[in-house]
Amino acid sequence: MRALDGDAVRAAGTAVRELLDGVPDGDAEVPVMGSTVTAVGQHVATCLAWYAHDLAAGAQETSPADLVPLPEASLAVVGRTVGAWGEVLARTVDGAAPEDQGWHSHGVADAAGFAAIGCAELLVHGTDVADALGLDWSPPADVAAGVLGRLFPEVTGVEDPIVGLLWATGRGDLPGRERRAGWTYAMVPSDD
Repeated sequence: MRALDGDAVRAAGTAVRELLDGVPDGDAEVPVMGSTVTAVGQHVATCLAWYAHDLAAGAQETSPADLVPLPEASLAVVGRTVGAWGEVLARTVDGAAPEDQGWHSHGVADAAGFAAIGCAELLVHGTDVADALGLDWSPPADVAAGVLGRLFPEVTGVEDPIVGLLWATGRGDLPGRERRAGWTYAMVPSDD
């Protein structure tokens, strides 16, 4: 299983950036998100920014402001922003000491946990965009396997980690399992 570190965030971020660069119309709808491709990209960029902030801020909630996307931003700008905030998260993760933790609404986590949720945002919402537009996209399966193992350790016996991740987040079906209506990240590793 791939380590959940800055390089994992970079791999997922590069895949999403390449996907967004190939989308011809940022105003195309992404029904599962109830918004446009550009708005989904803005959501992902905002999440990556918050995750870097939360890890750097420490184990207590520190949310004094909102990050507000600019409605006039083009998809090209949003794609670059996803890449930039992905790199900020990657550097924050790589620069964290082993004992560093950050607060998230699903629980306190270490740097690998924040890498995992950043990768989850990228992979899940990248797939949302690709599926909505019928685009051929192959997100990094090794990163998805790491995310699934860290954030959803109860999801086992899945051949395709992307399919497992989509099922774990209520976006897909798995044979023999009911579709999930809700979910929560396991922020603390299962071996702790």
